[in-house]
Amino acid sequence: MPSRTVTVGSRTGLHARPAALFVAAAGSAPLPVKINVAGRKPVPANSMLSVLSLGAKCGTEVTITAEGDGADVVLDDLAALLARDLDAEEGGSDG
Repeated sequence: MPSRTVTVGSRTGLHARPAALFVAAAGSAPLPVKINVAGRKPVPANSMLSVLSLGAKCGTEVTITAEGDGADVVLDDLAALLARDLDAEEGGSDG
């Protein structure tokens, strides 16, 4: 099963806005994605409560996994999102 391990880049970790952005992106993926931190079972990446329950802080390594057609592209996109400081990107921009 394809996976990516990435360091959380948001200064508040996967909390509040960064978690919401990640969960929304994972939920829009065409296949199920799971996320976990070392020593914990993987949880659905499209569940806000599950993602928050990981307690991932800035600098925490998380692993995301997915299986199916397009998994590598989905994981690359989600890994890039997790690595960014989403707290610094107020309002975001679509291009």
